[in-house]
Amino acid sequence: YAPEKPVQRKNILEDYFKHIIQLVDIKAIRDSGLKPLFDPMGGAGQYLLEKFLKEQGIPCTTIFGEARPDFYGRSAEPMEKNLLPTAKFLQENPGYCCGLATDGDADRLGVLLENGEWLSAQETILLLADHMIGERKEPGALVKSASVTDKIRRLASDRHPLQEVQVGFKYICEEMLKMRVAFGVEESGGFGYGMHIPERDGILSALIFLEMLARSGHTLLGGLVREKRRRFGRIHYARIDHIHDHPQRNEMLPRLYDKALDKFGKFDILDRKIFKNAAGEINGLKYWLSGECRWVLLRASETEPVMRIYAEGQSENEVNELLHNGIAYIGIT
Repeated sequence: YAPEKPVQRKNILEDYFKHIIQLVDIKAIRDSGLKPLFDPMGGAGQYLLEKFLKEQGIPCTTIFGEARPDFYGRSAEPMEKNLLPTAKFLQENPGYCCGLATDGDADRLGVLLENGEWLSAQETILLLADHMIGERKEPGALVKSASVTDKIRRLASDRHPLQEVQVGFKYICEEMLKMRVAFGVEESGGFGYGMHIPERDGILSALIFLEMLARSGHTLLGGLVREKRRRFGRIHYARIDHIHDHPQRNEMLPRLYDKALDKFGKFDILDRKIFKNAAGEINGLKYWLSGECRWVLLRASETEPVMRIYAEGQSENEVNELLHNGIAYIGIT
C-alpha cells in the first residue's frame, strides 16, 4: 500500500497548551504559591508540566524527566510501589505542595502528599469528583468503572446522574461520546473530562488537581486530604489477582449469577449486576451488600489466566474477608 501523501510530522503542543490553558484556573494556582514536584516516570510526559507551569509564572520541579526505554528501572504505572523514588525525593527535599506522576504515555495520574505519602487512586478520584461537581459545577453525568469507590455516589444528583460501566476506560469513552459527562473515572488513575476530549489526559489531570488544591486555601495537600477525610471518611478498598488457569474460567461467573444468591458471607445481597465484554459474554459480576459502601466485584480476565476480585468495605479486615469470600464463591481454592 502506497499512501497518497507522505507521512507528515507536526508539533501540536502549542495548540494543546492554548486549549488547556482555557480549562484551568491558572490565576488561582499562581496566586496560591504552590510548588509541585512532577515525575513523568521517564515517559512521554517529560518536562511538559514544568514547561507549561513556568511559562505561567508557577514554579515546578521535574525528576526522571528524560524519556527512557527502561523508565529508570520502574514499571511506568503511577502506583505506590513504583513511586518510592518520588516519595524519597519529597521526604529529602521539603517545600513541595505535593508530588504528581504520569505513566508511560502520560494519560494517567498518580499523587503523593508533600511528605511522600501515597494518595490512593480511589481517594484521588473522590477529591477530583468533588471538585468537578462541587467547586467547578461542571454539567453532566458522573461515569465510573465498576471498581471505583461507591463513596462517589454521594456526589450524584438529578443534575449529575451516576453511570457505572464495565472496567476499562474505553467503556467510559463510549458514554462520553453518547451523552454529556462532567467527569469519567477508572480506579487505575485514568480521568476524563467532558469539557476536554473523550479520553484520559494525565497532564490536564495534574493541572486540575493543582487547581483544586489552590482553590481549597490549603498550601499543602495533606491539609486538604485531612479535611476531605473528615467529610467522606476513609476509603477501604483492595483487589487481588488470583491465578486460575481452568479452561472454563469464563463460564464461572454466568453460573454464579444464575444461582441468585441472597447472602455473600455474612452480608445480605441488596443488588447485583452483570457486565459484558465486547463479544456480549459475561466477564464481570458485582454484588452490592448491606451497609454503606460495601460491594464485591468478580472479573474474569480475557487475556490472562486470572480471576480478579475487588472489594470495598468499612475496614481493612472486612475488605480482606470479602476478597477471600469472593475466592470461595467462584470455586477457587
